[in-house]
Amino acid sequence: MDIRDLIVTPFAIVAVLALAYMLRSRLTNSVTIRYYYPVLILKLFGSIGLGLLYQYYYNGGDTYNFHTHGSRIIWEAFGESPVLGVKLLFSTGEYIPGAVKYTDRILFYTDPSSFFVVQVAAVFDLLTFSTYSATAVFFAFFSFIGSWLLFLTFYRLMPQVHGWVAAATLFVPSVIFWGSGLLKDTLTLGAIGILTWASYHLFIERKTSVRAAVLLILALWIIFSVKKYILLCFLPALLFWIYAKRFQRIRLAMLKILLIPFISAFLIASGYYAVVLIGEDDPRYSLDKLAVTAQITAYDIGFYTGKDAGSTYSLGELDGTFASLLSKFPQAVNVSLFRPYLWEVKNPLMLLSAFESAAFLFVTLWVILRSFKHLPKALSNPTVLFCLIFSITFAFAVGVSTFNFGTLARYKIPLLPFYLLALIQIWEISNKERNKGVLELTE
Repeated sequence: MDIRDLIVTPFAIVAVLALAYMLRSRLTNSVTIRYYYPVLILKLFGSIGLGLLYQYYYNGGDTYNFHTHGSRIIWEAFGESPVLGVKLLFSTGEYIPGAVKYTDRILFYTDPSSFFVVQVAAVFDLLTFSTYSATAVFFAFFSFIGSWLLFLTFYRLMPQVHGWVAAATLFVPSVIFWGSGLLKDTLTLGAIGILTWASYHLFIERKTSVRAAVLLILALWIIFSVKKYILLCFLPALLFWIYAKRFQRIRLAMLKILLIPFISAFLIASGYYAVVLIGEDDPRYSLDKLAVTAQITAYDIGFYTGKDAGSTYSLGELDGTFASLLSKFPQAVNVSLFRPYLWEVKNPLMLLSAFESAAFLFVTLWVILRSFKHLPKALSNPTVLFCLIFSITFAFAVGVSTFNFGTLARYKIPLLPFYLLALIQIWEISNKERNKGVLELTE
């Protein structure tokens, strides 16, 4: 950060607030308006705070590699030649005549997923004169839109508990902080919210909308470009949700029984095909390479690139086989949702993460114990299962492939809102069943 941050960033914040104001009438009502500006303000603070953390605590890191050693170089190329700048902006990592003096300085030029973030930041840099914090503000606004659309989706499903839905989708501390800065996680978090809203609008409410279709394609493109493994977990869960909701509308019990085998087979085939399509573009995510990819990633983050962070964990040895990978399922889910424990804390950031994890553990135990009798009913709800399938499979995916609490705190943020939404729905369904029982007794 430098002097231009103090000059340009206030204008970027005003622009974002003005844009939010213009969208307010379309995105809020008399109930939801109370959450709209608070979460936006928190996102803006989070985007700037994350930059300060990386500058003064980490002395560098991914966010500066995306900008200072990435998008700013493309911005400089635009200053020399707009044609050269455009070529870099739309490059796929190939050799560009006359651009070597720029491409050699871009750290992520040959890493497609990371360079995608650099390219997005470069677009915003054209508006902010390559001002880091101002560009980060626009990243935060994109994340805000995605989170808000996720909130609206579940508010529509559970308007009676809008406060809890807002808490789950908008106000989880780690999601606000790690999902607001100039990082991959900000883009994927926003895209997941958009994808959920658009899918619900198009396939569950079955409304025709060009806007929703365009947003669906945009969200899929962003997630596919940045973190393909998110789609490996999300698409099967989404397909299940869509099929299960349509199946739920069938009233004839006999027809439901007859359709179960066909729908189950179609769901499995659709999920499998979605995973195969994702793996075709990147061999690391093909079905026969997933276990090896997880092993390499876990050991690299835990014991090499992240070894100096002082927050390494281990789930035991991984040998690159699916059997080894699946054997770590309980530990991986546990580490993503409920660790680090308070006694594992080694630095101030871990302490904050540990408090949040302890809160997740407490809420989980509370909901399960208070709703235990009605869990079968709750777990037959398609939306509950959608949230659980995604959050649990994603918890396994990031828990088994990270081996570093600091990195895990960022990687796991997409699952946290969905996990809390599942708990809220279980609690609500249990309450309805309890109230129904009380009414039957008093009649």
